[in-house]
Amino acid sequence: MSTQNQISIEIPQTVIDDVVTKLQDCKHQLAPYLQGLTAEERQKLFKMGDKTVATVEKTQEYVVTNPQFVPVYMDQDEFKKDVTVVSQLKAVVNLSTQLATDADDTMMLAGSEALQNALLYYGQIKEAHLKGIPTAKPIYEDLSERFKRGTYKKKTQ
Repeated sequence: MSTQNQISIEIPQTVIDDVVTKLQDCKHQLAPYLQGLTAEERQKLFKMGDKTVATVEKTQEYVVTNPQFVPVYMDQDEFKKDVTVVSQLKAVVNLSTQLATDADDTMMLAGSEALQNALLYYGQIKEAHLKGIPTAKPIYEDLSERFKRGTYKKKTQ
């Protein structure tokens, strides 16, 4: 197990508090406009990807320049609204995805290092307990509950 330290940062609590406040404000401002979906609803929808965004935008241009081909049952105003919302939210989604990914990666790296160090400490406490050092016993008993390994049964075919 490597003890190489890949991350050594301290984020001031004021920075975290400020970021959380600003994210809550963003969520609050967008809340009246956002729509939640169930997993089943998400699965049933047509999905726009990078290629289809361009297709929809091109179609919107043709709807404006060649309205004679718009089906009578197609609501042009709603189509325009939908295209605009996609365009507006794309920047929000991209930025929030980058932030979430970077925060998750940093948390994962710091968590990995913290767990490695916890395992090192546990190993030292276990050894001290096995050697009969009395002050190690309560720590070992407490931590051993958290470091118990489950029994794994091999799957038979």
